[in-house]
Amino acid sequence: MIATRPVGCSVFLVEDEVMIRMMVADMLEELGHSVAAEAGEIGEAVKLVQSTEFDLAILDVNVNGKVITPVAELITARNLPFIFATGYGSSGLPQEYRDRPALQKPFQLETLAQVIAATMKSAPV
Repeated sequence: MIATRPVGCSVFLVEDEVMIRMMVADMLEELGHSVAAEAGEIGEAVKLVQSTEFDLAILDVNVNGKVITPVAELITARNLPFIFATGYGSSGLPQEYRDRPALQKPFQLETLAQVIAATMKSAPV
């Protein structure tokens, strides 16, 4: 008998705090997802979003004092889903993206799993 693991998403992760980025990457892997790429600053994220294949992105809203909007715009143009991660609540999201899913930092593994599942379920095919 072969044990099968549910197929997870490949995730593009943008978070400027290294320890948080490592923790979220570990959480994603524990949930059966893989990290396609990760970035800790906007310029790096812009380059990676244009050259990396992924199913879903998790974006810190404020990356080293800069709003993540340029990265969100590129992901939107690719018609891919993304989730914001923020310590500021929904009022901290860029105005044009307030309808997008958001994780309130700090978040638990179960919450991350639920938001990913809901986001992927409603993502365009």
